[in-house]
Amino acid sequence: MPQEIEIKFRIDHVRELTRRLRAAKFRQVTRRTHESNTLYDLPGQPLRKRGELLRLRKYGNGWLLTHKAKSKVTQHKTRVETQTGIDDGAQFEKILLALGYGPSFRYEKFRAEWGDGKGHVVLDETPIGFFGEIEGPAHWIDQTARLLGIERQSYITESYAELFLAWKRRTRSRANEMTFAAVHRSQRSG
Repeated sequence: MPQEIEIKFRIDHVRELTRRLRAAKFRQVTRRTHESNTLYDLPGQPLRKRGELLRLRKYGNGWLLTHKAKSKVTQHKTRVETQTGIDDGAQFEKILLALGYGPSFRYEKFRAEWGDGKGHVVLDETPIGFFGEIEGPAHWIDQTARLLGIERQSYITESYAELFLAWKRRTRSRANEMTFAAVHRSQRSG
């Protein structure tokens, strides 16, 4: 089964990180592109309770369905990830709803992806700040992090849902999803 191994990190200076990526011979694979994600679960949240997720993602004009098994978290987050392209995400959502699945969390971001042939670094502009992800073999992740000036104590293994809930507690936001519109509305009304 394909294993996803990754870490996240906060980005304070996007231009500086982009400069470091170029200096480390990374090439931009995808330009900054809007990405919208919906996690689905059954009533009672059995997937979440098992530490799994089912996600329907729209990235630009493409759709991707992903299942992620329970993760193993050490210094890096490792989990089995199975995914496939979907031709019509709106129709597939109707199938999920007909089977009893419902949306459990929505989040969006603008993502740019960089690669060096061994792994990927993504830059995510989210409603709660800028984050990066380094995904590849564990030793490559650590080597790449060093090249980019990211220290091990800065590694983040939480999901975007967990980061959003922590942000909500910290800011006392009333936003119920990590979308630009919901976060903006909560900041205006708060």
